[in-house]
Parts: sequence; C-alpha cells; structure tokens
Amino acid sequence: MKFGEHLRKALIKNYSFYYIAYDDLKHNLKKGLKDNDYVWNNELEEDFLNQLEVELDKVYSFTKVKNTEVNRRIKESEKYVHEVVNQLHRYQRHDSGVTQPPQEQDFEDLEEELSDIIADVHDLAKFTRLNYTGFQKIIKKHDKTTHYHLKPVFQARLNSKPFYKDNYDNLIVKLSKLYDLVRTRGNPVKGDSSAGGSQQNFVRQTTKYWVHPDNITELKLIILKHLPVLVFNADKEFEPEDSAITSIYFDNKEMDLYYGRLRKDEGAEAIRLRWYGGMKSEQIFVERKTHREDWTGEKSVKARFGLKEKKVNSFLSGELKATEVFDKMKREGKKSPQEIENLERLAQECQYRILKEKYRPVMRSFYNRTAFQLPGDARVRISLDTELTMVREDDFDGYDRTHGNWRRMDIGVDYPFNQLPERDVCRFPYAVLEVKLQTQLGQEPPVWIRELINSHLVEAVPKFSKFIHGGATLLTDYVDLLPFWYTQMDVDIRKPKIVEEYGIRRHHGQGRDQQRLGDSTSGVDLDDEELTGSSYAGGVHFSNDTNPLEDDLDEQTPLLLPNNYSSRHTNSPVRNCLYHLYGKFLYYFNDDRTFTVKPGTNYDLNATFKDKLPPGKTICVPVRIEPKVYFANERTFLSWITIGMILGFTATTLLNYGSNSALTASIGFFITALFTLGYATYRYIWRVLMIRDKKPVQYGDKFGPNMICAFIFLSTFATFVFRALD
Repeated sequence: MKFGEHLRKALIKNYSFYYIAYDDLKHNLKKGLKDNDYVWNNELEEDFLNQLEVELDKVYSFTKVKNTEVNRRIKESEKYVHEVVNQLHRYQRHDSGVTQPPQEQDFEDLEEELSDIIADVHDLAKFTRLNYTGFQKIIKKHDKTTHYHLKPVFQARLNSKPFYKDNYDNLIVKLSKLYDLVRTRGNPVKGDSSAGGSQQNFVRQTTKYWVHPDNITELKLIILKHLPVLVFNADKEFEPEDSAITSIYFDNKEMDLYYGRLRKDEGAEAIRLRWYGGMKSEQIFVERKTHREDWTGEKSVKARFGLKEKKVNSFLSGELKATEVFDKMKREGKKSPQEIENLERLAQECQYRILKEKYRPVMRSFYNRTAFQLPGDARVRISLDTELTMVREDDFDGYDRTHGNWRRMDIGVDYPFNQLPERDVCRFPYAVLEVKLQTQLGQEPPVWIRELINSHLVEAVPKFSKFIHGGATLLTDYVDLLPFWYTQMDVDIRKPKIVEEYGIRRHHGQGRDQQRLGDSTSGVDLDDEELTGSSYAGGVHFSNDTNPLEDDLDEQTPLLLPNNYSSRHTNSPVRNCLYHLYGKFLYYFNDDRTFTVKPGTNYDLNATFKDKLPPGKTICVPVRIEPKVYFANERTFLSWITIGMILGFTATTLLNYGSNSALTASIGFFITALFTLGYATYRYIWRVLMIRDKKPVQYGDKFGPNMICAFIFLSTFATFVFRALD
C-alpha cells in the first residue's frame, strides 16, 4: 500500500482537514516537473518549499490547539474527580453537611469522560506520527525526483516546529492517577510504590516483547485502564527525568560474562551498576543477576545492594572493603543482623569477582521506563522501556572512555546522545515490554494480559537482553557468537490486527467519532527512517507462540513430512532401485524415525542467515540440557550393549552345534554383535560431546536400529539358505 492511500484510510475523521496535504504536494511536484520539461529550477523549489511551510504551520498549529484542549480537559476532570472522591470520603467520615454519598452514576460518567480523553491522547499521538511520516515521505520523493537536496534544509524547519516531539508521558501519568481513583471508587490500592528500592532478592516470571514506536502510546493507554502507572513519589510532580534508568555492565576483554549470559550457562552472571533518574543521583545499586537452569530446582535471581556514588570507585578498586560499606547500616540498626550479613556476603562476592577476573565497565544501557503495577502488589507488573540506547564504556580499542572513572561523564540522560560518535552508540529502534507475573501454581494470568500479548501491538522476543544486544552490536569485533535476533534487525515487526475490536475505543453515546482507533500500519510502503521517526527500523519477526529456534510454520503444512525416497530419481538405475526399495520399506515400517523436518524449520540458523552474518561470526542458539539427558544417553548405551551381548551369546551357542549352517549363522550373529557394540560406543561418545557443547543437532538415530535389523535378517536368512543346502 502506498503512503497516500494509507493516509486516506488511516486518518481520523474529525482531524481530516488538518493532515498534511500529501496528495496535493505530490501532484504539484509532478506537475511542476512536467510543465517545465522535467527540469527543476530554483523558482519551482521556492514554491514547493512555501507549500511545505504552509502544511507544517497547519499541522503544528492544530497540534498545539489539541494539546491545549487535552490538558484543559484533564485539568477539569481532575477537579471533578477530586470533588466526587472528597464527597465520598467526607460521607464515610460522617462530616457535617454531607448527607449522602456520590452516586454510582457519577463515577460511571467520570470513567466515560476519562476514557474519551484517553482516546483523544491516542488520536493526537497517531496524528503526529502519521504527519511526521508524511513530511519525511514527500521530502524524500522530492529529493529523488528533482535532485535538489531539501531534506537537511527542511529538517531545520521541522526542528523549529517540533510537533512530532511531544511527549505524552506526563499526560499518561495524570490520566493514570485519575482513572485509578475512579476505577477503585476513590479507594486506590496503597503500598510501597518504589521500583525495587526496598527489594533485595526477587524472582519473577518474565516474558519480553518488542513494541514498534507507532504502537507505544496506544499500548500505554490500554494498560493504564487496568493498572496504574507506578511512580516513586506520588506527591511530586512528574518530570521526564524521573523515568530514566541507566545501567553500567561489567565484563573483561574476553567477554566472559557476555558469553555466559548468551549461552545461558548454569550459574552465568551479569554484574552491573544501576541508578534511577539523572546523573546527580547519589544512590547507586550494585546488582548481580545469576542464571539458574530449571533442573537445579532454583530460580534465576537478581540480588543488589546500595552504594553512595562517591564510594563506587574505591569499592571497585578494593580500597573500600565490602564489610565497610555497611558500617552506617549497622550503627543505625534499621536492618536485622541476618539481612546485613547477606548484603555483606553479596558485596564481598561481587568485589572479589571484579578484582579477580579484571572486570571493567564495557557498556551502558539507557532507557525511560514506564512501569504499571498496583502499589505493594507484585503479582502483575508491566514495564515499557522506550528510547533504549546502548553506549560503549570500554577501553578495548586503546581509548579509555571513562578516564579512570567508573562511568563516562560526557553524557547524561540527554537522549539521543548526539554528541557521541556513531561507533560508540546503538539506538534501539523499538520499545521493550516486559510482563512480569507472580501467579500461584496452575493459576492463569488475567484475561486482559493474555489479550494484550496476543495482540498486534507487541512482538514476542524470548530471552532478549539489553546487555547481549549491546555487546553484539557495539563490540562485534570482540565476540564470535551473536544472539538469534541479530540477523533479523531489518525485518518490520508491525502486523495487521488479529482481533479487529482490540484497541482504544470511545464510549458509545459520546458526540465524538465512533470509529475504531489504532489501525495497523502493516503493509505501508515506508522507508526505514519513516518507520520509527529516528535512524532506522528493524526487528525479529516471530509469532507469539513460536519457539525462537523455529521459523513460522504454515498451519496447512505439518512440521514432519514423510520421506519421499520412492519418488527420487537419479541418473543411476541401481540407485533409483535402492531408493524405491527403501521408500517401500519406510512405508511399511513407519515410525517417527522415518520422518524428516519440514524445510525451513531446522535449527541451523547460521546457514539460514549466513548472508547477514559478519565474517567469522555465528549465531548462538541456547540449548537447555538437563541431567536427565545425560542419563537417557547412558540408558540408551546400556540397552545397546545388552543387545550386543545377547547377540554375542547367541553366536557362541550356535558354534556348539558344529554344522555348516550353525557355523554360518554364528558368524553372522557375531558380526552383528560387533557392529552393535562398536556403533553403540560411537553414538554414546558422540552424544556426550554434543551434549557437553550444547549443540542443537539431531540426537535421534535413524540409521542404527534399521542396520541392526538388517544384519539380524541377513544372518537368519543365511542360516536358512545354508541349512537348505545341507
């Protein structure tokens, strides 16, 4: 679908007169070229630039008006919400002058009004993104057809009227507070609203998704209708810096921590320093994440302790002992001796690892996080990380970016970090959604969460890691293994709506547009920079229920396909005959070993994406190996040895008969026994090596069992033949 057609279908009815006149600009561009014998000149360029300026003024002015209107409506709704809630609380306290509580209809009316404002915010966000894409598209078409370079000139005009840079997080936080008050009928859930400040060791079941920039605002608005935005300080006015989270990851030049986390080795660690807010934050958290395999009976865990920023350098150098970090805590007595002992042990282990393995800062991750959670209730927590950026902190190339400090100081939280050279920064094109659930055994997650993760708004990316992605993209020269999503960063993750009714919708009965909002942009002919409004777009495209090791499957085609040896044809008549006979054999003796994996679903991602891999790099496919796999290999080996010994005893027994036929049979069974014992030993050793290296190979055996049956058949057949000749 061309952008002009998409714009006509996706525009919001009430805003239709304020969109960029894309078709008119495109028509005028072609007409100017045609009328001037396809020669573009300065006069035509000036006219076209004036037309763009008019369109920009129109869009910018309308955006300002709508922003003002939305803010005014939120302010009025805030006033009415607090009036109704205060009346309810005064009635509950039996204050004089309040004879009756507010009616249920009052809350329902407020909920409808807030839902309508939420729809307005969604419309406005969609309007700005669509118009920004329109300007980018028409400018590129102009530069391509006229050979005049308008893009750098007009970008300055766009920056002077940046309608597309409006941040709606402040509105979303306000709407979340009001909607939560109305939804809970004036009794919001109370509790600790910190984002982990009081938590030391916590375990969650987490699934990760990518969200295209087109869907970020709609996703936030959908979630806030079910969960409030989690804020650190409810009494403080929200500021953009409040949502900033920065982490400094440690590793050595061999990238040992990177490889351990990528391969999902048992006990693999990640060590990082994290702070919330701007660079002036005094509280730094030292965190250690440890991966545990399921078979251990333990869960992967994140443990951390707090440290003052001025003490970080001395702690990392070993000058400040781990036990000294908690001297003040011991004096104040705010934590139990057992808690302090656990923190000291954690600090000692982290400090020892950093000094022994010569870990240093290698990468920084920055993002703005919007968290949704009921205060004090961690059963359902959703976080959305936007403006994700990875920055180099290492000195592997001879340049010490931190200059002896524990972090570089030439950047702060000033996204998009334009002061950095491109080799030092990776601006991730998508937002990262994490759904964290703590549910009891057998308990299903809420219905709205299941609908959300199965919707068109998100794309599942199992085991995605900011640390691994940063290491793979920024430190490619120092690693040989890359994550599975690395080669598919040029795939558009947007997709059509799965459920047509899903998304932000207005309440019926309002005098506003009743059309369903949030149409998908899948299939639109857009360029990379137009897809995200930043540098480029891309991503891995896996269905929500797909294993990361498998490609998407056509539901009409089974994963396992029967072997087709009978239909194979070669230039050799003998080979054709053998293929035909073997095909018939498989047809009559059919089991799982006679099936092949459907083409395109194998685990060899390195072969599938070899054209996209840098020279000398391979994709790492994490393979979970449990102890029972080793035992299964041993049991299989012992079973084969048992069969081989039985065949050997059979051969020895036949020798005692002394006849020619018995001698022939004993030789046949003896050869079969030798083959069984030798082949079993070979397969056992091969499987041990493959399991040890966690290689995703075919562990089943299609050759051995068939060959043993063939040997036994030939031995028995030879016995009958020689017996008949006797």
